[in-house]
Amino acid sequence: MELKNIHNIYFVGIGGIGMSAIASYFVANGKLVSGYDKTPSVVTKVLNEQGVEISFVDEVSTIDKSFLDKEKTLVVYTPAIPKDGKILNYFQQNGFEVLKRSALLGLITKNTVCYAVAGTHGKTTTSSILGHIMHVCGTGATSFLGGITENYNSNLILGEDKISVVEADEFDRSFLQLSPNVACITNMDADHLDIYGEKEALETSFRDFANKVSDTLIVKKGLPVKGLTYGVEEEADYVAQNVKIEHGSFVFDVKTPNGFVNDIVFHLPGRHNVSNALVSIAMAEKHGLELEDIKNALSSYRGVKRRFSYKIKEDNFVLIDDYAHHPTEIEAVENAVREMYPQQKIMAIFQPHLFSRTRDFIDDFAKSLSKFDELILLDIYPARELPIEGVTSAWLLDKIENKNKSLQTKEAAILSVKNTDATVVVMIGAGDIGVLVEEVTTALNK
Repeated sequence: MELKNIHNIYFVGIGGIGMSAIASYFVANGKLVSGYDKTPSVVTKVLNEQGVEISFVDEVSTIDKSFLDKEKTLVVYTPAIPKDGKILNYFQQNGFEVLKRSALLGLITKNTVCYAVAGTHGKTTTSSILGHIMHVCGTGATSFLGGITENYNSNLILGEDKISVVEADEFDRSFLQLSPNVACITNMDADHLDIYGEKEALETSFRDFANKVSDTLIVKKGLPVKGLTYGVEEEADYVAQNVKIEHGSFVFDVKTPNGFVNDIVFHLPGRHNVSNALVSIAMAEKHGLELEDIKNALSSYRGVKRRFSYKIKEDNFVLIDDYAHHPTEIEAVENAVREMYPQQKIMAIFQPHLFSRTRDFIDDFAKSLSKFDELILLDIYPARELPIEGVTSAWLLDKIENKNKSLQTKEAAILSVKNTDATVVVMIGAGDIGVLVEEVTTALNK
């Protein structure tokens, strides 16, 4: 398929963070874009402002007639859309060209020098750091991101069509649609077992991805994949060393196979983010950028919304919002908060994401959540799933070893935050807890 011959693009699930970045890209390239999503959001509002018409009713009658021309229209969908969706089924059954989002991203980036970031955790932060470096250093790269960056207030950093930065998503084996020139793998923790069944199948998929990399693969030290290695304060090809905290920011040195740079200043909390910054530096250097230029670009990077985002930051109270939805990510958030606020009481509010993920990692969730001083659990956010018998937040709560734990409604959680004596509150999860974060922020500011 030649994308230059396509005039209209209809997105089924246009409000998805990955879908909306591609939609914005095509708007910027003069295509006529429309779509459907289940509910309005901040993302769909931005697309509306770009001139994109969006329906929130899954009825064929809502499709603009301009998009009913099979010769001019490409249809894109996300696997999160139910298979019995009326709009999706109409396009599939009536001879339209219909692609998954991952296949379209593969087409867009096929003829570019593609920098791909893979890993169960850290993809969005790492790719946005790399995208920021490439943008500030004037490479002309276009970056498709899985989160809204603080620097650009967007999940798309628009550049030219010669270089691309993308997230290589393991969900549904999407990353096997890409043709990466340079790639990294940040970790290979078990996840998406509703797709893979076993951790071994997930690891096989990562190895298949590694085999698609045409130039250079850079992997976290210790992963069972061959490539150049990176690590924090350990022997590797790329090393972050002399890591310290000064004035609330990380300062560290980096040694690469080609050089050395000292006193890099990086503002995101958490040692896992030092690791994310390190592999971004490695990939940027592979592109040919000078280490001093990379260092200067990093100093202005401000992060991704819902990735350890400060909603309130005062001397006597801090409210943090984070997208963490896997036990390893929750542990990373807890470590980062303890490092930043070692003497303070920390409350966490967690909304589990998916019944299957809760079931598959129940003991690991319990272990990571037990580390907070006080814990509020919300009901499981189902996303694309139907309930699984016996898999509930009450089951998870029972396994958590914490005297200060409770299962609450969202309304009760707002009151609990207002009345807590904890000086640091962390709200974590990948569901609609982001909406609750805004409600809590508003209530506290009053």
